[in-house]
Order: sequence, then C-alpha cells, then structure tokens
Amino acid sequence: MQEYEIRITKQAVKDIHKLSPKMIRKLKSILTDVLLKTPYEGKKLVGDLKGNYSIRLNIYDRIVYSIDEENRIVFIKRAKTHYG
Repeated sequence: MQEYEIRITKQAVKDIHKLSPKMIRKLKSILTDVLLKTPYEGKKLVGDLKGNYSIRLNIYDRIVYSIDEENRIVFIKRAKTHYG
C-alpha cells in the first residue's frame, strides 16, 4: 500500500519550534510510524475542529491533522495543544 505524504502548515512549524528536543523526536516517530501509513488511527475531532484528527503527543499537546485521501496527503495543522 502506498504511504501518505506529510505536509506541515506554517502554524504547525511555529508549534514545533516551541517543542523540546524530546518531543520533536516523539513527533518524528509518530509521523513516520503512524501517520505515513495509517493516519485514520487518530481520534476524530468534533465541533470547531470537525473534519480533523488528533493524536496525543504528551499529556497536554496533540498533533492535529487532516487527511486528503484522494491525493494521499496528511496535513499537519498543529503540534501543540488545541485546548483553550
């Protein structure tokens, strides 16, 4: 099965710059081990974030992303908390 392409938004890049080196390593691991192959493993979001998915990065932070199935692209929208 063909892997997905990952694209990172400007906002997610800003979020990544705020992460610790340990969290950046964890983020890279999630991107390569999960999102490239099986992006639907994330939790479907509701409300204002409906149509997006999320995967836990740590106790506070989540990776928020959307999936373009037709073009097999995962768009990383946030890499920090989406609460508050």
